[in-house]
Amino acid sequence: MVYVNGNQVSNADNLCLYDYLIREGYKISFVAVECNGFIVPKNQYKEKILTDGDVVEVVSFVGGG
Repeated sequence: MVYVNGNQVSNADNLCLYDYLIREGYKISFVAVECNGFIVPKNQYKEKILTDGDVVEVVSFVGGG
């Protein structure tokens, strides 16, 4: 089981981080991701495979004034 933003996600095991983010509708340009306490650089999103027990935080940037 993978945890994303505090929620259990049962269908994310063995997906790369990039594919998970796209599937969930995130715009890669506007997110920052932490996995197990470490920031994941954008150029590693396709290399990072989500595995059982991973704790992921996705932060979206929103413009405004």
